[in-house]
Amino acid sequence: MTPFGRVISVRGSQARVGLLAGGQMQLSEMRATVGRFVSIRCANSVIVAMITEVSCENLPASDEYMATASVDLLGEILGGDRPKFQRGVTHYPTIGDSTDLITNQELRTVYAPSGSDQINVGTLQQDRSVIAYVDVEEMLSKHFAVLGSTGVGKSTGVSLLLNEILKSRPNLRIFLLDVHNEYGRCFGERAQVLNPRNLKLPFWLFNFEEIVDVLFGGRPGVPEELDILAEVIPMAKGIYTQYQNSDRVGLGLKRIDPKQVGYTVDTPVPYRLVDLISLIDERMGKLENRSSRIIYHKLISRIDAVRNDPRYAFMFDNANVGGDTMAEVISHLFRLPANGKPMTIMQLAGFPAEVVDSVVSVLCRMAFDFGLWSDGVSPMLFVCEEAHRYASADRNIGFGPTRKAVSRIAKEGRKYGVYLGLITQRPAELDATIISQCNTLFTMRLANDRDQALLRSAVSDAAANLLSFVPSLGTREVLAFGEGVALPTRLRFKEVPPHQLPRGEATIATVPSVTAGHDMHFVSAVLERWRGATSHRDSPSGDANFNAPPPARTMAPAEAPMLQPSLGLDPDRFSLLKKPLR
Repeated sequence: MTPFGRVISVRGSQARVGLLAGGQMQLSEMRATVGRFVSIRCANSVIVAMITEVSCENLPASDEYMATASVDLLGEILGGDRPKFQRGVTHYPTIGDSTDLITNQELRTVYAPSGSDQINVGTLQQDRSVIAYVDVEEMLSKHFAVLGSTGVGKSTGVSLLLNEILKSRPNLRIFLLDVHNEYGRCFGERAQVLNPRNLKLPFWLFNFEEIVDVLFGGRPGVPEELDILAEVIPMAKGIYTQYQNSDRVGLGLKRIDPKQVGYTVDTPVPYRLVDLISLIDERMGKLENRSSRIIYHKLISRIDAVRNDPRYAFMFDNANVGGDTMAEVISHLFRLPANGKPMTIMQLAGFPAEVVDSVVSVLCRMAFDFGLWSDGVSPMLFVCEEAHRYASADRNIGFGPTRKAVSRIAKEGRKYGVYLGLITQRPAELDATIISQCNTLFTMRLANDRDQALLRSAVSDAAANLLSFVPSLGTREVLAFGEGVALPTRLRFKEVPPHQLPRGEATIATVPSVTAGHDMHFVSAVLERWRGATSHRDSPSGDANFNAPPPARTMAPAEAPMLQPSLGLDPDRFSLLKKPLR
């Protein structure tokens, strides 16, 4: 039988194939087009290549060829009783080697699952009968990213991947940052959903940069106030620990030398805001210069304003009840033990905009630190939706500690069992160092030139030419690159069951009949919910969903009466400041 074509030139990882005029081109289903796989028959193996360009320009003088095709050499199938595919080429083709469109059996050899650790994510675009498998171990341990514009099925693809990962690795813990509150129903009973109503994240778990970001509402801190905080926070931690460790009831407040406390501003141990304010107030009282006292007064006012803001209830309400609850908080956040729910979905849409970056920073940092200090014995996948918001390529945008925390997971997390999954619609705005650490990329349709240019720099595969397909991909179509797939592959994600489809908490409909029931009662109900998010409550509505520690742990020790709620400071402590300045 006449071959499809013959090799006419070879250069590095590419070759050029002359398509024979009398070959198989007449068959409509066997057309030579960009993206099709071909097999080059060599002496010792069959080389698998992909067509990246077809042209009839500059043809050889003879009428033997009707067109030429540029192909990328991807790997080879080694012969024997059980043919096996391996990436890379050890034996290059020679001039004249015959070339054919790849057969269904050869495709199945290439994409055959190499072990039990494979998940089925869809089918090949070239041959729908061949299942596209992804190697879970390679995908997780070397991080992965899902990239694509809005509306191309990116969120659905994420739901598919995570559900398949949960099937393959039922004991793997997954933490998903859900920016738009759309994944809450995708994972059924296997996921715990957290939001501002049921989250307990005590303020004392925040490090210095993070608590400063909260107190100053995302704006740069005032240097004089930062110096005061840096001095008194370690002392407040020492005071609290002294109360906790005291054996005598009614022990008075001891003077503590800050140099002997042993804590830094970043040590994750509890302290009370009332002690913090007392220390600041004490320093203010010793000052004789009124203008210097104003700095302390502003700092105390700033702390009081944030503490009394109902939107920050998840940080400050009952933050010291139960003493040192760090173990309970981490167990609850990161599902240790999982109790049938190995996944946590952190819904961020309801948090104050000023504090979202700090919360994400705390969660990323604690996830990494727990993996570090536990020697990675309990692996976790940290999935970051809209990743460009937290790790922007522009160093002047976003919150520095958040970028640092995400970057640390990307660079070192795999050593400690903390894996990273990034989802973004603007890869060009994502820190290039971070995306370069993701060795498996699932790329959906991207129209922006900058995004495509960044992808070309990030993809080291021989088939980087595949990226020219990115602007024309259909919905649910994906180009998969990297360690997790056998070859750079154009595939189509499989259908996701309706109950696993991501959708927002509110569904927007444009059908006129839907709005018929939207009367004043509906508007009033919405306003009540709206105002309720920024007004005081007797108790957080989500308390029932929080796995509270046992009663014995939630009460302050009998020997520490000073831990009861404080009656506050002397209301006249600012009387000097009320006098007009001259």
